[in-house]
Amino acid sequence: MPERSGPVFRRRVGPPSRRARVALLTLGVLAVLFLLFVMFAGFWTDWLWFRSVRFSSVFTTQLWTKVGLFAVFGLLMAVIVGFNIWLAHRLRPPLSAMSVEQQSLDRYRAGLAPFKRWALIGISLVIGLVAGAAASGQWRTWLMWTNATSFGEKDTQFGMDVSFYAFDLPFYEFVLGFAFSAVIVSLLTSALVHYLYGGLRLQGPGRRASVGAQGHLAVLLGVFVLLKAVAYWLDRYALAVKTGSYKGVSGWTGLRYVDANAFLPAKTILFFVAIICAVLFFLTPIRRTWAPALIGLGLMVLSAVLIGGLYPAIVQQFQVKPNEQAKETPYIQKNIDATRQAYGIADAQTTQYAPQGTTTPEALKPDAQTVADIRLLDPNVVSPTFQSLEQQRNYYAFPNTLDVDRYGTGQGKQDSVIGLRELDLNGVQRNWINDHFKYTHGYGAVVAKGNQVDDKGQPVFTESGLPSTGTLGDYQQRIYYGEKTSTYSIVGGSNKEIDYTDPKTGQNAEYTYTGGSGVSLDNPLTRAAYAVRFAEPQILYAGAITDGAKVIYNRTPKERVEKVAPWLSIDADPYPVVQDGRVLWVLDGYTTSDGFPFSSKTTLGTATKDSLTNQRGELLTAANQVNYIRNSVKATVDAYTGEVKLYQWDEKDPVLKTWMKAFPGTVEPKADIPQTLLPHLRYPQDMFKVQRDLLGQYHVTDSNSFFNGSDIWQTPVDPTSDTKQVQPPYYVTVRMPDTSAASFSLTSTFVPNGRPNLAAFMAVNADPGDDYGKIRVLKMTGESGAPGPGLVQSKFNSRQEVAQQIFALKSGGDAELEYGNLLTLPVGGGLLNIEPVYVRGRGAKYPTMQKVLAVYGDDNVAFEDTLEAALKKVFGGAPPATTPTVPSTPGGTTPTTPTTPTTPATPAPGGTVSPELQKAITDAQKAYSDSQTAIKNGDWVAYGNAQKALGDALKAISAAGGGTPAAAPTGTPAPGATNGGSPPAQP
Repeated sequence: MPERSGPVFRRRVGPPSRRARVALLTLGVLAVLFLLFVMFAGFWTDWLWFRSVRFSSVFTTQLWTKVGLFAVFGLLMAVIVGFNIWLAHRLRPPLSAMSVEQQSLDRYRAGLAPFKRWALIGISLVIGLVAGAAASGQWRTWLMWTNATSFGEKDTQFGMDVSFYAFDLPFYEFVLGFAFSAVIVSLLTSALVHYLYGGLRLQGPGRRASVGAQGHLAVLLGVFVLLKAVAYWLDRYALAVKTGSYKGVSGWTGLRYVDANAFLPAKTILFFVAIICAVLFFLTPIRRTWAPALIGLGLMVLSAVLIGGLYPAIVQQFQVKPNEQAKETPYIQKNIDATRQAYGIADAQTTQYAPQGTTTPEALKPDAQTVADIRLLDPNVVSPTFQSLEQQRNYYAFPNTLDVDRYGTGQGKQDSVIGLRELDLNGVQRNWINDHFKYTHGYGAVVAKGNQVDDKGQPVFTESGLPSTGTLGDYQQRIYYGEKTSTYSIVGGSNKEIDYTDPKTGQNAEYTYTGGSGVSLDNPLTRAAYAVRFAEPQILYAGAITDGAKVIYNRTPKERVEKVAPWLSIDADPYPVVQDGRVLWVLDGYTTSDGFPFSSKTTLGTATKDSLTNQRGELLTAANQVNYIRNSVKATVDAYTGEVKLYQWDEKDPVLKTWMKAFPGTVEPKADIPQTLLPHLRYPQDMFKVQRDLLGQYHVTDSNSFFNGSDIWQTPVDPTSDTKQVQPPYYVTVRMPDTSAASFSLTSTFVPNGRPNLAAFMAVNADPGDDYGKIRVLKMTGESGAPGPGLVQSKFNSRQEVAQQIFALKSGGDAELEYGNLLTLPVGGGLLNIEPVYVRGRGAKYPTMQKVLAVYGDDNVAFEDTLEAALKKVFGGAPPATTPTVPSTPGGTTPTTPTTPTTPATPAPGGTVSPELQKAITDAQKAYSDSQTAIKNGDWVAYGNAQKALGDALKAISAAGGGTPAAAPTGTPAPGATNGGSPPAQP
């Protein structure tokens, strides 16, 4: 085709116009300023939050520690690397060899020449920034090293205090790693500079390295080898915390025979070899030859292979394997002792227990309270019931798993299931105003008796309604901080929040927050910072934010405590407590370490996982390996004000003492725990799970038995759940066979490895007091044949009469069955298994308890409508051969046996019987009569309640000044009476 004629238009290419350059520069500056403001917003809002919760010292301590580490180690790295680059340039040969290689490098040298100084500074700064950022992440290591507290215990191999491994060794390893990095980076950059300026050559005749380059690099290599010598020396101590797998323990820690007799001497020998090799490198600049140093390096590498690798393998093969048990048992014993000490299970009390298949009323008497307090209300099942009966409004909700606590005093004190009516924004029309201004809080606690249901199978509430009313009295019911409260709210000022809908008028009651927490938004800069933090520009200009308004965030209890105490691991199950007119969240904090010598390591996330993990939604720590743990802190978060309090619980824990020195004033002494809160504290679940996991193998305290590995326990799979995860522990009131009275405890069971029968029953006293934290293990005798939870469930399901009733409950498939917690309790010399059965009809919103499954021994199985009927069937209703037993006094005295009640004693001349004393006497007579009637009827729940009432009446007689309670059953000494007191009056 012919070319088109006409003018040819060409686009003129040239530098951008002045206007374009100004626009680009402006955009660049704005982008940089925006990024800087984003960084500032994060810093500024964090500072304001810490100041609002009165933990600003935590923020400043972390900040200055990070800044200090960043500055010191970053500057040190920059100086070391920069000096070596400068020195390499300084030592360059005056003339480079005329070779093709050097000629090709000329243009690089020429191009770099005008910028050499800036290149040196830039490279040094970049490397320093990277090193400083890495060092700032070691703030915990620094604080623990500078504030280290002695454990007062020495390891059995080197005689070093445990604090050396927990606090000192990690810091030394960090500094050594930093030094290695500095030398390696210096070596690489120096070699590059020497090559660029002709000090190192790969081609051409003559020497490959100049004298200056040879000396410089030889010294750096000598320093590297010298650091390797230090590493070999520290490796000797690191053997005490070395982790591997042995005898089925994946986290086995500590030296074994081959470590102590092969690796340890090898590390010592290699230490001296490395020092000699380093000296040879330091002599290289003087001798001007690499030969001795390279020979020494080769010998060091060969020694590392032969002495550090081959020799231990020979020792293992020819000394250990032929007689492994004799060689290893001393080191196994060290591991057993250290592990039990580090996890707080050294004092666990193990006793043999041969459960009987049948029992008698006489044997059941000491366990009356255990039977009376059997928990029928499963906190993991009844949340939908609470939701349906007590939600009250669509914008309230209860957690998926409720909590168990103790409420009431005297006869009325019992295990209770409690949940807070928390805010649920899914129940409202979602928009910015509703989400953050109007619907800001939940309202009220709901409490139900743990051991009772009504005739419809529903909870018996002791606190309910909106506003909540009941046995808890008056308290601040607004819940601004809770487990389900994950979004920020803007409160205060003239903002009117939706409090609740008045059930009488149907109108919304409004409220303005006066709790005092939160960060003020009066400052425009602060508002801008929070607009960036929450990615919500409306915060900048919204008219709904008035003078005095505050923003509250970080509102879940776990999140708040983790932020103010970043050195703690927080239990995954906070629980609410109503006391002194407030609702407090109680959380358990753990101090941990991975530096306890010879103690085996465990992964917290794995050890604390059970069938309820997905329902609760959180783990203690996802993948943190530790070999020391203590429940050292009890923390509280006020549900209204958000105030966080940390209390020292373990006053001996050296890790906590170390952190208290690092963050002074943040943890309050144990004596400051409110006396009204103390009865609600309990042994934490995650701590118990970790100890349970370790006791599965470390209940064996003899090294020979441990070596044989024939007595390993495991936590059984939860037979009531489809998750195939292990059974969770349960809070129950139970009397262990070696104690005189029942106590609030956390319990679990074990089965032998790979077998379904019961191996042991474990309980820890969860009530604060002298016996708090005492672990008791009932080890089943070999011939007992007691069924584990899986077999118990199978026993339920295999009974024809039970199967028929279950089919009837399901109404031909129109209803669903939900099994409640399967409780195993040592009662009457045997083992009682109780499981409530819930039924959820088609279309029903919540399940109701309809049946109780009970198993005692092998053949005593009951599936009845009530707990009383089930117990009567498995125990039998025959009256006891002797009279009932009065519960022990709080002091732990031995129970005594009462006889027929007597009439009140005649008062001394001139004296009268006070109304309080007369009432206590009447209560004692009634309680005794009720206990006799309950025994005749075989009603063991009623019997337990009557016994509790009798004990309370006896205490009331003493408190009323009755001396020897004349109305008390004859033979029962009056509390506080002396041997010289008057005998009780006869009927």
